[in-house]
Amino acid sequence: MAKSLFEEKLNSNGFLVTTEIGPPKGTDLSEMMHHIELLKDKVDAINVTDHQSSVMRYPSLGGCLLVKELGGEPVMQITCRDRNRLAIQSDLLFAYSRGVKNVLCLTGDSVDVGDHKEAKPVFDLDSVQLLRLIRTIESGKDMGGNDLKGAPAFCIGASVHPAADAIEPQLIKFDKKVAAGAQFFQTQGIYELDSLRRFMQYASQFDVKILAGVIVLVSARMAQYMNANVPGVNIPQAVIDEMATAEKGKGLQKGVEIAVRMIKAIQEEQLAHGVHIMAVGKEGIVPEILEAAGLRAGSQA
Repeated sequence: MAKSLFEEKLNSNGFLVTTEIGPPKGTDLSEMMHHIELLKDKVDAINVTDHQSSVMRYPSLGGCLLVKELGGEPVMQITCRDRNRLAIQSDLLFAYSRGVKNVLCLTGDSVDVGDHKEAKPVFDLDSVQLLRLIRTIESGKDMGGNDLKGAPAFCIGASVHPAADAIEPQLIKFDKKVAAGAQFFQTQGIYELDSLRRFMQYASQFDVKILAGVIVLVSARMAQYMNANVPGVNIPQAVIDEMATAEKGKGLQKGVEIAVRMIKAIQEEQLAHGVHIMAVGKEGIVPEILEAAGLRAGSQA
């Protein structure tokens, strides 16, 4: 079966660049389409988030189809929070049949942090089981052991948190995700390089690609809010203090400066196989970051 364009790039020696787009809350797709057009030729793949932070939005799968339609390379995010194994399997079959071949497997944030706190969380599977599910349906069987008429072939990834306060549980889960078939990892936000260096010393023994996550901050207040409310985010006080030095109205500019500095350091030291840029709500700034960092899709490290 033909590999996805992103999988082919994973197997090259290029420094990979991915980013992500948050779908709208509603049916007006104009801003999302603008961001896709802006980014599709500048990055190797575009993630479409799946009800990020448990906030109800237009679906990841719908956004991925739009990325394909506009000529980009999509990565569908799937969280285990909202769907059971029946729904997940059918979504995967539908995605593959429409040319969406890259999947990022996530357990998903708790509904408690979102805007539908009365929603019933599913969590029929976790992210490791979801990875195994995909490898199962690729073999031509569903999770119930029944034959499939035509099997998909995905490029699958997962997340990891190198800067977690307790790294051992992260490494244990990382091992499980690799064993379950993950080919690439997009990390949670990296703000200091020592934790990434330590993690990469461990991860380098595995045949997987690591894309270091870079979150673009807008203000010191945003950083403090994310630390308090967004699972998996751990922004050091030194970075918050640096954001606080920005002149009024220039917080995003300072956030871009920090992001560019991190990306350049990661590439120059070859600390990871690429970067995953997260500019939550500010996707339009990503081309400026790429230009300032001297990056283009598939650039050589």
